[in-house]
Amino acid sequence: MDERVREHAELLVDWSARVESGDDVVVRFDAAAHDLAVATAAALGERGANLVAVNSSEELRRAYQLAHDGEFEADPEHELALYENADVVLSLGGGRNTAATADVPGETERAFATARQGVREARLDTRWVSTVHPTRSLAQQAGMSYEAYRDFVYGATLQDWEALAEEMAQLKEILDAGSEVRIGKPGTDITMSIEGRTAVNSAASVAYDSHNLPSGEVFTAPYDTEGTVTFDVPITVRGRRLRDVRLTFESGEVVDYDAAEGASVVGDLLDTDAGARRLGELGVGMNRGIDRLTDNVLFDEKTGDTVHLALGRAYDANLPDGESGNDSAIHVDLITDMSGEGGEATMSVDGEVVQRDGRFRWEE
Repeated sequence: MDERVREHAELLVDWSARVESGDDVVVRFDAAAHDLAVATAAALGERGANLVAVNSSEELRRAYQLAHDGEFEADPEHELALYENADVVLSLGGGRNTAATADVPGETERAFATARQGVREARLDTRWVSTVHPTRSLAQQAGMSYEAYRDFVYGATLQDWEALAEEMAQLKEILDAGSEVRIGKPGTDITMSIEGRTAVNSAASVAYDSHNLPSGEVFTAPYDTEGTVTFDVPITVRGRRLRDVRLTFESGEVVDYDAAEGASVVGDLLDTDAGARRLGELGVGMNRGIDRLTDNVLFDEKTGDTVHLALGRAYDANLPDGESGNDSAIHVDLITDMSGEGGEATMSVDGEVVQRDGRFRWEE
């Protein structure tokens, strides 16, 4: 086994999830992530945690959804109990086929997501962390050799997270003090309120209210969104390709949409529920260790030259105590590239430019 797999597992257990002796841990893994699952199981055993492992293959989910009559039971008790009784949930991605669910009808995906909303909330109430094991299918999707892709993944993951957290704290401070964010570039002019919200310094650890490994973003929960945004970073959602998605917002809600590719998928997402037409997240990528786009949102949304907006559910960590943010059965990130020349791409907070052409003002 590549020694970096063990390093990945130990970082996941210790830094990211902060697992302690006696913790009840659920590990959800795809079969293609078997090596990482084995290394994670060993790390959990060494730390005295209690382990339940479940397969979360996209191919398995596809088979179930296509064979079902479409009337999914709401929050099945046995599945709900698993997450309600867990302290930690670790999700290890890396499937054999990145388009495994491409032929699942949109209405089936919506019904399944809606029926499992309580299960999802129970999982999100744990110290949950999602990561990915480098596989050949992901390498192929990224247009890279398997060997080069492994180096890319571990370069993005096995790094000094405390040092990155110190840098990202500069943006968190700006967003916490700000009232309005404006993003402008050709095809995009959008404003959103962030007043009263708390930004998360997402340094790949639950200690920072961060739940992805790798991470490297600062995110908050916007509202009162106005304007138009074009997401020019291609991305695969539910096994289908989205390219140049264009959304127009009025009074915080999507009122028009289009896409060069995957418009029907966007429509299915927006029709999930009322909250799916509103934003749940504004995230700013700051991980310079991710040096290329790979058509994997876990990495692409953290890239230092990108900003992403998520349709759907807002995270409680961004909200004042006792306040409910946008609620939805989905949380789908869409990404726009802020790199460029000539100063046309800017992100401003209360009228002051914080990022221009992908570079933050402290980097300049």
